[in-house]
Amino acid sequence: MSTSHEIAMAGAGRTPPATVKVWDLFVRIFHWSVVLFAIAYVTGDEVQRVHIIAGYVVAALVVLRIIWGFVGPRHARFADFVRTPREVLAYFCDVLLLRAQRYIGHNPAGGLMVVTLLVMLAATYVSGYLMMTDAYWGSKAMEEIHGALANATAP
Repeated sequence: MSTSHEIAMAGAGRTPPATVKVWDLFVRIFHWSVVLFAIAYVTGDEVQRVHIIAGYVVAALVVLRIIWGFVGPRHARFADFVRTPREVLAYFCDVLLLRAQRYIGHNPAGGLMVVTLLVMLAATYVSGYLMMTDAYWGSKAMEEIHGALANATAP
């Protein structure tokens, strides 16, 4: 079944592209950082060295992704997919009414998910890092916060 755009392109003697690459190489690689988070998550109490290394790498990727969100190509930039709360709510309503607009890249809900994930990953890292400082070494409260953040971030 062809879309009206494909029909129009065919009528104009043009062939529609087979695929549209939206995300650049860095963003594609960053999408796989979920594997590093999973490694950190499952090694937390068992293999602390692996847990800490994975945490540092995830933190570095988050920092780089935030920078890339301001200087990267169009679809990597936060300005392309981060929407106001009103726009996100309107999008959710449109989804429920089966009339949601299609987006190249992240839709408003996806933009909210990206921001939430970056905040949660950063907060999880900061709480883990704080546990290694003199001020919070051995702190059960900080350990509980770190665990709660990791559990809230995990799928």
